[in-house]
Amino acid sequence: MELLHGDKVHVNESMITREARPVAKKKGDVVIGGTLNENGVLHVQATRVGSESVLRIVRLVEFVESTQMAKAPVQKFAHRISKYFVPLVITLSLSTWLAWYMGGKLSWYPKSWIPPSMDSFQLALQFGISVMAIAYPCALGLATTTAVMVGTGVGASQGVLIKGGQALESAHKVSLTVFYNFLTTIY
Repeated sequence: MELLHGDKVHVNESMITREARPVAKKKGDVVIGGTLNENGVLHVQATRVGSESVLRIVRLVEFVESTQMAKAPVQKFAHRISKYFVPLVITLSLSTWLAWYMGGKLSWYPKSWIPPSMDSFQLALQFGISVMAIAYPCALGLATTTAVMVGTGVGASQGVLIKGGQALESAHKVSLTVFYNFLTTIY
């Protein structure tokens, strides 16, 4: 909508833009539908109606969803490592279990090492599971994906749109941030 008449009019656009303070509007300025008039009288003309106005919000939602689904370079790297690391960890875990089990059956270690409430199978199983739990790379794959999703989601809820993991990764290089207008990118 476009403001046709109105002096010293302030519009609260926080439900759309997350702007903390009401925005001053003058003749010719764009007024977003669904926002609140804080003071004064507004005379507006609809410049977009129906699907044109909703389409902008739909595009915004699609943007946030696509950024959360895009893989950051660190995610790709973590998945590449996991591809080889998972079979290695499973093999090590089974080997640990087998070595401790055979060691117990063949008396390769003193019986005093086995707690009274266990036998050699249970001790071996405990060591095998410990290797699996400590070395399994699920944390690597899950942590990177979760970090990107949480980062973009929290940013979107605060009104900051982050264009995926690549932008998050390179954010540490930023020395100055300029916020200009809603959905405006400054390079």
